[in-house]
Amino acid sequence: MANDHKIENYPKPMSFLTMVFWTGLFGGVFWGTIGYIASYFNFTEVGPNVILGPWSLGDWKNGWIGTVVSIMLMGVLSIFTAFVYYALLRKFKGIWFGLGYGLVLFFLVFFILNPLFPGIKPFSDLSRDTIITSICLYIVYGTFIGYSINFVFELNKVQEKEAST
Repeated sequence: MANDHKIENYPKPMSFLTMVFWTGLFGGVFWGTIGYIASYFNFTEVGPNVILGPWSLGDWKNGWIGTVVSIMLMGVLSIFTAFVYYALLRKFKGIWFGLGYGLVLFFLVFFILNPLFPGIKPFSDLSRDTIITSICLYIVYGTFIGYSINFVFELNKVQEKEAST
């Protein structure tokens, strides 16, 4: 009975890279859903369906199926962005790097990649509400990704240090 609480009896924690994968997937799906809600209530002109805009897939891409597919695709793309954050910024402490990462992603989408998405007007033609809402969404998304990855990175460092002593 005393041996029931050995460490071997507990499941192994996720590897750091697995955690980055799930953080990216969850972040993309969650914040994509929040973006859909913001577009539904007209806080922004840019909904998740714009991601399907470059492809001629039929009218379904503008309906609820297109919204679900778009949010899932955002989750998949978010896995990539989480690994980019992991590769470049995981060692930096604090939320400021995640916030900055969100701003960089905003500028990447709305300025550099804008021509790829016909559903997004040129930046100068977007409403003030759309710009403010989009910046806020990208900031909280970047903060979520950055802080989650940084927190686990720092936790792993502490655990490794304790295990080596």
